[in-house]
Amino acid sequence: IPAEESEDEPVAGEERADTRLSQQDTAGGSQQGSKDRSKEGPGSEEAAGDGQGEGQEAEQPDRALASSNKPRKKKKKRKTKKNSAGETVEDNDLEDIESLLERIEEPGLAPQSQGGVIADSRPLLYVEHRNLNPENELKRYFGARAVLGDQRPRQRQRQYVRSMWLTAPKNTWPRYSKTGITMQLLDTRRGVQHFTFEHHREYQQVQFKFLDAVESMDPNNIVLLLQMNPYHVDSLLQLSDVCRMQEDQEMARDLIERALYSLECAFHPVFSLTSGTCRLNYRRPENRAFFLALFKHLMFLEKRGCPRTALEFCKLILSLDPENDPLCVLLLIDFLSLRAREYTFLTRLFQEWESHRNLSQLPNFAFSVPLAYFFLSQQEERPELERSQARERAARLVQLALIMFPSVLMPLLDHCSVQPDARVSSHPFFGLNAQISQSPALNQLTSLYVGRTHTLWKDPAVMAWLEPHVHEVLRMVEARDALVQEAEHKRKIRYQSAPRNIYRHIILSEMKEATAALPLEVTSQPVMGFDPLPPLDSIVSYTRPERMSHPSNESTLSLFFRSLLPNFNLQGDIRHDGDDEAGAAQDLNQGVNRLMAAMRDMLANIQFQEPPREDNPEGDGDWD
Repeated sequence: IPAEESEDEPVAGEERADTRLSQQDTAGGSQQGSKDRSKEGPGSEEAAGDGQGEGQEAEQPDRALASSNKPRKKKKKRKTKKNSAGETVEDNDLEDIESLLERIEEPGLAPQSQGGVIADSRPLLYVEHRNLNPENELKRYFGARAVLGDQRPRQRQRQYVRSMWLTAPKNTWPRYSKTGITMQLLDTRRGVQHFTFEHHREYQQVQFKFLDAVESMDPNNIVLLLQMNPYHVDSLLQLSDVCRMQEDQEMARDLIERALYSLECAFHPVFSLTSGTCRLNYRRPENRAFFLALFKHLMFLEKRGCPRTALEFCKLILSLDPENDPLCVLLLIDFLSLRAREYTFLTRLFQEWESHRNLSQLPNFAFSVPLAYFFLSQQEERPELERSQARERAARLVQLALIMFPSVLMPLLDHCSVQPDARVSSHPFFGLNAQISQSPALNQLTSLYVGRTHTLWKDPAVMAWLEPHVHEVLRMVEARDALVQEAEHKRKIRYQSAPRNIYRHIILSEMKEATAALPLEVTSQPVMGFDPLPPLDSIVSYTRPERMSHPSNESTLSLFFRSLLPNFNLQGDIRHDGDDEAGAAQDLNQGVNRLMAAMRDMLANIQFQEPPREDNPEGDGDWD
């Protein structure tokens, strides 16, 4: 069609001038052709009938006309396309669309089968942009009208803002300007790209002021710093924690979104959120803010009731450093998968990573994966063979979990307000001894799992499914099965001490049950919200300059005046190492003179202010 239109462009003027003539010529040609066909006999009538039928179906040109009047037919065809190009093109497009739809509707090329193949062939940690927007999830739950409300006409009038994937910029935010953060591509190894954030000199100066504000222990200093630098990331993270402690959840969430917006504006053009092949090293202090902002954002999303969006952010954090997992989101991803009903993703993660990550040695995966298989077995739309296989896997895995981690059962039943039968409650395998005898590191993992996911086990159907497997495990214990002895041996050897990323995860999660089990070496040191438990092998690109240390041999009077006048220095400027002691007396005299001048200045500025006079002193007589 475009080729024919380009051919017709030089004669467009002739078409406009001779439109009516061509129409008359076309009508006359058709009448003459009908007269000729009527003179030729019955064979020509049948050919003409076939040609008319095919012309009505708009699939092929008139063949009978082509045999009788071939050059004239070609001319008429071109004229028809010239005169009624819009109608002819539209009909052809409709036929093409209908033919495509017919092909798609064939059983071998159904959209669902195509989608299934794509979903299975994608990488495990593939992130979809549409799942990063919580409004899309809320629309699925409540409808677009309930979520958006009257926002649509207002969005047309708002000023242009840069479109983002992680957050949606708000009109209430300050105007964005370059903050001094950039992202650089370090290297590419085996198809994996390693990036890092960098702080320019002006941003480093703001960072030093922020550290001073944190040391002052006054949140107002951070507020003042944000007024001058509204997109300083660490200030936004720290102030968000302050707002959350003051029960201002909306402001805390808004500050985290603003931090994500600031970091996303600094992305490298090649950096991709969805590919799963972009890495950030948590050992670099400049990269930690992005990890922490994503983690705190997903925690807000989960509390807001958007578990599917939170799961997508969890996958994003894990894809940034899947080998080290600095925030240990593997302790959280199973809970979000169950909340979002993404059971297939959880089982696929377990199958693909179990061989090299030993996920079954984590209590959360040991119990959540059989629970996911149980929920899959309850889906009636699945084939009966898949459901039976899921039931068998769920039964086998939950028994292994109860054997490996017997200390989980009683706290889990207690949180679910379920009273176990006498045989289970009195048996030492699941009793109090199982909780006391386990190591502190294992106690932290089990407490974290029970405190976080006990709501998923409250379902009566889940408890009815769990009960026979508990009795089966007790039978195996009484029979002294080899699996029970092996699990007890593993518990004694492993879980001696938890790595630092697990402590960091427990601090960020703020689960009371797990926080109470933290060791003293973690709870005794100060934990900052903008950098909790930094790695011991950090890669430092710039350091904070040392603050001027005041002389320690100052007198009490000098310290007193320094508290009143911070710039006061009795000993004057610090002398260089090359100065001799000959000027010591002169420096002492200058110090005394400076002290006397400071005292006169202080006394001259003291003003005694009279109390305000009452306009109606008689009115206060009732209070005497």
